[in-house]
Amino acid sequence: MDRRDVLKFSALAGATGVLTLAPVDFASAREPGDAASGAAAGSTAGDGEVRTQVVTGHLPQGVADFVYLPVRVPRGVRQIAVSYSYDRPAVPAGTLGNACDIGIFDQRGTDLATHGFRGWSGGARTDFAISAQDATPGYLPGPVEAGTWHVVLGPYTVAPQGLDYSVTVSLTMGERGPAFTPQYPPVRAAGRGRAWYRGDCHLHTVHSDGKRTVEQLAALARAAGLDFINSSDHNTDSAHAHLGPLAGDDLLILTGEEITTRNGHYLAIGLDAGQWIDWRYRERDDVFGRFARQIRRAGGIVVPAHPYGTSLASQWKFGYDDVDAVEVWNGPWTADDEASLLTWDNLLTGAARRGDGHWIPAMGNSDAHRDPDVVGLPQTVVLADDLDRASLQAGIKAGTSWIAESSAVQLSLTATGPRGEHAGIGERLATAPDALVTVRLEVSGVPADAVVRLLTDEGQTVGVPLPASGVLEWTTSAQVSAYVRAEVRHPAPAGGAPGRPGPAAAITNPIWLGRA
Repeated sequence: MDRRDVLKFSALAGATGVLTLAPVDFASAREPGDAASGAAAGSTAGDGEVRTQVVTGHLPQGVADFVYLPVRVPRGVRQIAVSYSYDRPAVPAGTLGNACDIGIFDQRGTDLATHGFRGWSGGARTDFAISAQDATPGYLPGPVEAGTWHVVLGPYTVAPQGLDYSVTVSLTMGERGPAFTPQYPPVRAAGRGRAWYRGDCHLHTVHSDGKRTVEQLAALARAAGLDFINSSDHNTDSAHAHLGPLAGDDLLILTGEEITTRNGHYLAIGLDAGQWIDWRYRERDDVFGRFARQIRRAGGIVVPAHPYGTSLASQWKFGYDDVDAVEVWNGPWTADDEASLLTWDNLLTGAARRGDGHWIPAMGNSDAHRDPDVVGLPQTVVLADDLDRASLQAGIKAGTSWIAESSAVQLSLTATGPRGEHAGIGERLATAPDALVTVRLEVSGVPADAVVRLLTDEGQTVGVPLPASGVLEWTTSAQVSAYVRAEVRHPAPAGGAPGRPGPAAAITNPIWLGRA
């Protein structure tokens, strides 16, 4: 079956964002032995019969973000299986070649935020299958109901020659079998009361483009000394139902998602288990606020990921008006983290100017996918009332947190006023503008040649080698410094840009100075 002519017609009709192809029809009556059904000549339909159809076509440059292939599914289907392939012609240096993602929606439709979502594997897999009791990672088990399903192709990049694709859809007939039983993790673990808890909220497994199983991920989190993690596979919630047996008193597992749009990625941290957030939009569609609200209604918080990511479509374009925190440190420290940190610091300065008490905290996560990615490099250390979803989210949103490269790093940043008033990370020290404030930084678990920095709305005010004691004190006032935050850096690499600091070992959220 060839879709070239259908595509041309749809493109000329002015379709933007979405293109729908002519349907694949399994639902119409067939003669016994019809070759299109996949049955051998002379056979009849029955339990275990496999009906297969193959669709081929061509997508030109400039095609819609998502191409939908309707599949009319009859009654009596036990399993739907899909495989696909596409060509990868040579392209000139510096030119993007072909890359095409895949997923599927069931008979409930493809509208934004539809309940019809049944899975997405991006470009990580070439095939998947769904039945009532099982599904390929990235996809959701459940009955294969009659109606029009949609295989969705996501032509991420298209070569100048265009993209030739082939999609094979196979239906296995028969009784649907027993239902799948999800095992969701609890939202609370045995904590230590109000304490500092370490977590990594940006992690991937085989349920998207990671190479680790959920079991391996949980083991690595425990080995890294983490108290909590957040499941954040790309554009799917399929891992949620498998996480329950892996949680325990020593490890809280939050359920979430990394929403991977064409204009940046963001994390939904601590969603209600089984909640899915749609990713099929750009900034110009003006719907980000809608999905930020959906995340909060579902118990989660909204955190832009790697705002200056270097891969295509990973730079954050939705602004910061409707987010709860921002990921300024993503995996091993690189130049894009430096850019994220500077942008965040500018947001702090803007918050100081407004004086309304609203500001956006920073966090850090590993974005670990596979070996040798290190789970917990970095990690966010959160002061929370207990080890539960709501308390951790409250700490992240309040900014009572700091970021460390490993669980070996220990840090304390405090500010003390002239009458003994005291504030810690993420808090405000309400003093008179000219009152002297003593800022104290204590650090351990970092290299002896580390550099400590104190920064305010003016920029770096202190940058010295780590004292042997691990303690640094500095005096300022609210009229000089609207806030103060700390960084611990490794030495700058030899041959690096003059004045550029070395990789981070720890970064704190600010302490605010003065009356709001």
